Amino acid sequence: MYSGELEITWYNGKKHLNSANANYSYGSLQRILKYGLEQIKISDVNSILVLGMGGGSVIKTLRKDFNYTHNIEAVELDPVIIDIANTEFGITENQHLKIHCADAFSFLESNTKSFDLIIIDLYIDLSVPDKFLSTEFWDHVLKSKSSKGALLFNASVKETDSNNIEALVSYLKTKVYKVDVYKKVNNTNTIIITSSL
Repeated sequence: MYSGELEITWYNGKKHLNSANANYSYGSLQRILKYGLEQIKISDVNSILVLGMGGGSVIKTLRKDFNYTHNIEAVELDPVIIDIANTEFGITENQHLKIHCADAFSFLESNTKSFDLIIIDLYIDLSVPDKFLSTEFWDHVLKSKSSKGALLFNASVKETDSNNIEALVSYLKTKVYKVDVYKKVNNTNTIIITSSL
């Protein structure tokens, strides 16, 4: 297992998926990503790529809260988490959801499709692995975005990552029309949203 020990807990009558130090799915993380999605015009989005599916809470949010009915492709490195998403949260492949068990970096390297929205939520416990903050990774992300597409990056919990995040924001500003940074969303995370219009 890539994520260390995970546990499923009940909180306020809802199931959550947690690692040792962080909520992975269906708790504060779901609220953070929902806030980010509220900043994007989802009605203009016809295809979504989720990098870091976890337990699939962002997929549920899109379907239930935004009535999103178009295709979603999700990438998740850990087969154990894909199984948990299925058995505990009912996230299963169907005609509108394709799940890839793969490393997000490798997936993007070989990807030839473009997506109107790419959601990047790649954590191991509290940290975004360094390779997902590299310009090489983000060049692959930008290549996979449609010309009018948007990016939503759940960027950081830790103060120590702030220099890397600032460098990434500066880099993205040279590549896309607009970059918005929302700090301390739900009192924890930084979210970055880019748009091309």
